[in-house]
Amino acid sequence: MSMSGDSNMKRNVVKDRENEAKKQKLLNQIGEQRLPYFTPRDAGFHQLHKTKYPKLLLKEASIVPGDLHQGVQQAFRTLLAQGCFFQDLIRIKGKDLLTPVSRILIGRPGCTYKYLNTRLFAVPWPTDGDEINYCNNEVLEACRSLTKLNDYLHVETTRAMPHDAPEPMESQDSSVAAKPSVPAHFVEGQEHLNAEIPDGLSLSNRANFNVTLINYMDPQQMTYLKEEPYFGMGKMAVSWHHDENLVERSTVAVYSYSCKDTLIEDLTENVGTGRDPAIWHVGLKIAWDIETPGLAVPLYPGDCYFMLDDLNATHQHCVLSGVQPRFSSTHRVAECSTGTLDYIMGRCQVVLQNLDKNVNSGTAALKCLDVPVLKKMGEIHNEVEFEWLRQFWFQGNRYRKCTDWWHAPMAHLEDLWRDMELMTNLVLCEVRTATWPVEEKHEILDCLWKSLSARQELRKEWKARCRSPIARSLPADQKPVCHPFWRDNDPSMPLPFDLEEIISELDQLFQVMD
Repeated sequence: MSMSGDSNMKRNVVKDRENEAKKQKLLNQIGEQRLPYFTPRDAGFHQLHKTKYPKLLLKEASIVPGDLHQGVQQAFRTLLAQGCFFQDLIRIKGKDLLTPVSRILIGRPGCTYKYLNTRLFAVPWPTDGDEINYCNNEVLEACRSLTKLNDYLHVETTRAMPHDAPEPMESQDSSVAAKPSVPAHFVEGQEHLNAEIPDGLSLSNRANFNVTLINYMDPQQMTYLKEEPYFGMGKMAVSWHHDENLVERSTVAVYSYSCKDTLIEDLTENVGTGRDPAIWHVGLKIAWDIETPGLAVPLYPGDCYFMLDDLNATHQHCVLSGVQPRFSSTHRVAECSTGTLDYIMGRCQVVLQNLDKNVNSGTAALKCLDVPVLKKMGEIHNEVEFEWLRQFWFQGNRYRKCTDWWHAPMAHLEDLWRDMELMTNLVLCEVRTATWPVEEKHEILDCLWKSLSARQELRKEWKARCRSPIARSLPADQKPVCHPFWRDNDPSMPLPFDLEEIISELDQLFQVMD
């Protein structure tokens, strides 16, 4: 793992602890009471929306093109029928948990998206110049439809965030007038969108969606749904959160589709106060604020909503369960500076420039043994193994359900990683000699010891995760694979999988020098 990855992990641990403390403080403050919240049926909803939630934008299904609805909804059904939705085995506070929501990531070829210590690898959407082999034409058409949706949401996002006030986006279907309506535009609070933008964060960058995370939620199959703890909004399919790993101040755009059913109409006739439990809603609140009422916004089939600008950072949102199964396509500008295939391949090239390998004779040597170079080598070696190879194979063979696009690059990445194993062994051979000056040898030993110790602990952790009861319970094509893995006497590998003896040897070398 890279130093940046290690520091990010530490920051996430600190953030998790801080958020847990804030949550407990908030719950203690409200005690047995419940904070107020508004739905569109409440008189104060529209004013609250305009003044406290102006960057929440809803586009009702009636003003989304009909052919787009048809293609997207068919794409959802196709992906479900093809078995392309998966629960993720995430890691929170050192524990592995299976997400109640099933999902698939689709996006630009080579993009990944990381959340809750899990890296998802995007099934590539059709792109000019990229040869993508989908498992069948149905999956191809589904990805094509979701690409069209992505283009549409990009255009609507840029329209919604001009420097001048946007034109109201009114519903053109009179048949929806009977249901509670959310304004599809904002008027007050527009000045927030025109605040000073940091360099590099242009409107196009903040609306240039590179992935969509598609969720499938079936309340009948989700055996346990938490009660919303602050407002009493009812059952939550997704708890309060900020979306992670996004470009700063980028919009999140969501297309929502839940199956229509006359049962819902029957249930809604007798709804009292509060939100309708038969209808899916998105809940919003200002983060860690107990003074401002929350919002519960109903989501009818085909509705879209946009969390514009910094709304995702300043507010939290949750998904409140309805009765029927629901799909959502959440389009994001993922922060991919360290999360693309091109990035990690480039990192490998940095390391391998230091390897002089003669293919004909089979000999190999390092060009440089400077400590900064060796330190970088260890960081990238660990990053390739634990942020890419093990993340990918921990998800089993799920990606073959849609495409084999990732398998060739991952095989190539593994070949490069094997060269890094060779390079580590070459460093070991050097420090075992007695010809090095003491101070220089000490620095190299220290660098190598830290890299191998981190690698050993992470290998043990990933191996244990792959063998956990929850991992073993998954279907065969989703079972985590501990890969790369090899026996200690494997002649094709220059170093053992278990590094304990080598680390002990380094400890002894330290003692001799002291």
